[in-house]
Amino acid sequence: MNQKGEANMLRVVACIDGSRAAPAVCDYAAWASRHMETPLMLLHVLDEERYPAEPDLAGSIGLGSREHLLDELADLDRKRSKLALEHGHHMLDEAEARVQKAGIAEVVKRQRHDNLTDSLLALEKETRLFVMGLHGESSSDRDIHIGSQLETVIRSVHRPILLVPDEFTQPKSAMLAFDGSETAFKGVEMVAASPVLKGMPLHLVMVGADTADRWEQLRKAEKMLAGLDVEITLAIRAGDVEPTLHAYQDEHDIDMLVMGAYGHSRIRQFLVGSTTTTTLKTAKKPLVILR
Repeated sequence: MNQKGEANMLRVVACIDGSRAAPAVCDYAAWASRHMETPLMLLHVLDEERYPAEPDLAGSIGLGSREHLLDELADLDRKRSKLALEHGHHMLDEAEARVQKAGIAEVVKRQRHDNLTDSLLALEKETRLFVMGLHGESSSDRDIHIGSQLETVIRSVHRPILLVPDEFTQPKSAMLAFDGSETAFKGVEMVAASPVLKGMPLHLVMVGADTADRWEQLRKAEKMLAGLDVEITLAIRAGDVEPTLHAYQDEHDIDMLVMGAYGHSRIRQFLVGSTTTTTLKTAKKPLVILR
């Protein structure tokens, strides 16, 4: 395929790093690539702030006769960046071998020296779905952190993002959190037009009072999703958004939660508001963010 054709091809983009979630990112990305019949790209981003391509020590003034120390520090930074690049290449090679074992014959590997958000924005036009780990490289068994740049990514990119836990389980069912707003209906349109949930039984769930108006909104959304040709279950539950959605997901053993990060809905506030760290830190199942 020529370069122009490759540039125009939509892909699943798996964001690979040194975190413990990296194997699961590979597994979920391979699943998504097969499920969506979409080519796969493995992406490693070397953080330009941590590993600058060219060290900037211009502010280190007054060294006088110790100027050689400045040169040595700059040389060490260059070596660190070079080693980090080589390590990134090895991670991409290992990720390629893993997804090939999962049945993905052709894989594109790409490495960027930039920050994560800008790297993903640069790839938006050729991306159908981003796949990222929920936990960052600094996580341990006793101290789990969400990816430090994750909330910025969610706020910035305009492609669906699949956020995955540390262990892979093949998704077989999904639930769409829905609040009846205009932007929520746009999310329903995105789900209807996307192959992400094809073939999966789908629960369409609203959190709020059980009213005739809300049931009418749910039935309208159900009609919009008719083209998916899957079993759709409608539900309204009272309570706070976060615990109510998780309780429903556990009750029905649903594999994947789908939410929209748009507008000013209660769902968006739950997703990118003050509860983000707690919500994502404790997530044990994959989460699809619609943008």
